[in-house]
Formats: sequence, C-alpha cells, structure tokens
Amino acid sequence: DLSVTVIDWGQDIEKRACPAFKTETCIGCKPCQIMCGLGGAGGMSSGTLNLRYDIGGDLSKFTKSVPKAEALVKKVDDIFVEHGAPQEVYGGDSKGVEELTRVAAAAGVKFIPIPQRHIGSEYLPKVINSFRLKLEKQGVKFRLNSQVERIEKDGVVIKGEKLKAKYILAAPGRVGADWFAEQVRELGVKLTHGPIDIGVRVEVPAVVYEDVVKVNRDPKFHIRTKTFDDFVRTFCSNERGWVMEERYNDHVGVNGQSLRGKKSPNTNFALLVHIELTQPVTDTTTYGQSIAYLATTIGGGRPLLQRLGDLRAGRRSTWERIERGNVVPTLKSVTPGDISMALPGRVVTDILEGLERLDKVAPGVASDSTLIYAPEVKFYSMEIGVDENMETSVPNLFVAGDGAGQSRGIVAAAATGVLAARGILKKSMDKNSELFSF
Repeated sequence: DLSVTVIDWGQDIEKRACPAFKTETCIGCKPCQIMCGLGGAGGMSSGTLNLRYDIGGDLSKFTKSVPKAEALVKKVDDIFVEHGAPQEVYGGDSKGVEELTRVAAAAGVKFIPIPQRHIGSEYLPKVINSFRLKLEKQGVKFRLNSQVERIEKDGVVIKGEKLKAKYILAAPGRVGADWFAEQVRELGVKLTHGPIDIGVRVEVPAVVYEDVVKVNRDPKFHIRTKTFDDFVRTFCSNERGWVMEERYNDHVGVNGQSLRGKKSPNTNFALLVHIELTQPVTDTTTYGQSIAYLATTIGGGRPLLQRLGDLRAGRRSTWERIERGNVVPTLKSVTPGDISMALPGRVVTDILEGLERLDKVAPGVASDSTLIYAPEVKFYSMEIGVDENMETSVPNLFVAGDGAGQSRGIVAAAATGVLAARGILKKSMDKNSELFSF
C-alpha cells in the first residue's frame, strides 16, 4: 500500500475566499487566495470542464491514441460528476453549432465546438471538498499552509524539515511554475521554453454575447490576424460573470469567474495572442513577466482598464469616460489608463484586429464602450520532458498540470494527474513506499 501526503502552500478549499469579491479591492493576500490552496487556481475558477482531449493540451501525445485520450477525458469527467458536478452538458445543439460555425467562418474566424460541463465558482469548492473527503477516507493525509522550499531526489524540504519519499508527484500550479523550473533544473532535468499567451480580458454587456453562449457556454474562437498573421484565441468566457484580479510575486493579472446562482449584467472573456520566441531569445517566461511587470507599474500596482474606443483613438481612459459608456466594470480595483503603453504594439494590433473579426460573429463586441483589462498572461511553464507515465528523467519524479508545463486547463491537468498516478502504481506494485503530491 502507498502512504500518500498532499502538500499545499495555501489553505483548505472551504477556507479560500478572495476578499476582493466583496470589497471590490485586492488587499494583497500572501499567498493569493485565488492562485493558491487546495484545488489550485482551477478551484477558484468558474469550473467549466472542456470535454475534448485536444483542448487545454493534446492528451493523445501521452496516450499515443485518440480513443485512449478520449477515454481519459471521460474518466476525469465521471469523477467530477461523482463528486457533485451537474449532469447538464452544454454544446449539444447541433443546429446552433452549425449556424455559429457558418457565421464565424464567413468572418474569417474558426469556431471550435466543445461539449462543456459548467460547475460554477460557488459550487466548485464543494466538489473539491468532496474529493478531499474521499481521499481522507482512503488514508491520504493533507499538509496545508506548507510551502515546499526544495525538491530533492528522495523527498522534499519544508521549513528545514526533510520529508523523505520514494515517489514525488509535483503539480505546482501556475503560481509555482518559475520555482518548479528552478528545482528541476538543479536536479538535472532538461527544460525547454514553451509558448506564452499574452492579451487582455474583454467585458461586454451580456446581451452582446448572449446568442453565442447559448450555443457554447465557453465558446472558443480561433483567429489569424490580418497584419501579422498571428494566432489569437478567446479563452475562459464567463457569462454574466465578474472580472477578478490575480496577484503573483511581482505583478498583477486579471481573470474571470461566473456563478450559477448569482449573475452580473456583463459577460467577460480573455483574448490572447500566442507567442513563441526563437533564437537568440527563447525565454518566453521572462518576456511575459516583463510585460506583466510593466503593466503593473503603469497601473500603480493594479490592473489597467481602458475603453476600446479610447484604445483605438490613442488616448488613455479616465473614470469619467468609462462612466459615460454603457458597460459598468465588474472589477473596481483598477487604474484607468492606456494599455498600449504596457503591451507590445504587435499584441495591441492583434487584439484590435481580433475584436473587429469577433464583432462580425457577435455584433457589439467591438463597440467603443467595450472594456479592456490588462494584463492577462498565461504562463505555461517550461516544457519538461516526460514519458507516457508523466515520469521525468529523474527516476521517481513525476509531474502533472499547468505549472509543470503539461496542460492548460482543469480537465487536461486532472488527466495528467491520473496518468502520473497510474505510472506510480505501476512502479510501486507490491512495494511499501511514500508518495508526496504538491
């Protein structure tokens, strides 16, 4: 039998609560309640499960088979439903999907239809807590509010205390991506820089996006921009939701969430530009951090907010101009300003062209009153080489999730965790060993 201990820097899921949701002002919790704690950043999201093997990463590269990858997604989905996720699945309206696909194609936009299960930000903690209760019944121990300082080949170190383990499963989350990259580099694991997505969070009146979200709750649109032929995509749509602030070590960011039982008058989604750097500079992490840090500096430690009309006109926004518009921001702890002072000109051009295309799919998206928040940067960590069992080149060190560069979303992250667990079981059959997951 395996003795398993889960270590997390943050609090229990039932104790995690972002004060800004009530006060509308970020107070700088350390660690950030949204980013850290049982359930990870996904545990404080809108809880939308994208039920395709090639969304949030291509799971078939691990399973070596599309049917096996699809079965893995079903396994993850079944576990969520078992622990309280709703039965309803969105995206099954074939006529609606066909019409939206046609309208998008006519605008030069590719619509990606996805079956989706929406849990909701207020119900997701209950699902995560159900996970924990079942694991505790199975003998799993949880060590929370504990920051791992160092990973060694035979265990981890917390506040100078060495915890030995035969197997280590590292799932550090996006907030721990940089730290984890340093740890595995010291252990001799080969790393390569992965791509990065840089962009903004867009907020519009809910009625503007209403017909789109009727077809897919979290619609995925892929766009190739006219000027630079760059890849731009929508991500994490929150129907009648809220824009939220995220805090990292040296910069702020934005995200979104939606509730099943409470609604705002707005819908928000991310619009992201995909960036891959080539020689001589390939460090996308430092590149993205520098942009996020610059945006944070210009915002005085807060996210930037700008009306789309002001961005087009080349002028900064003010609260007076924002209040004259017909979109009331759901995130108030922001600084009205000029996003073009923070994001690269190429990214700004891509965002403007992307919104113009989307306006043909959902008229009103590119209105002058549309609100743009920055920065929204998706760090996908360094890419760490693993085998089909998620084991690295360091024997008995397994990885999973976004922070280890293996996924980009809840379902894919969970799937890599399942693969890692299976891999550990294969190696540990008939052995008494320690397993730590953090």
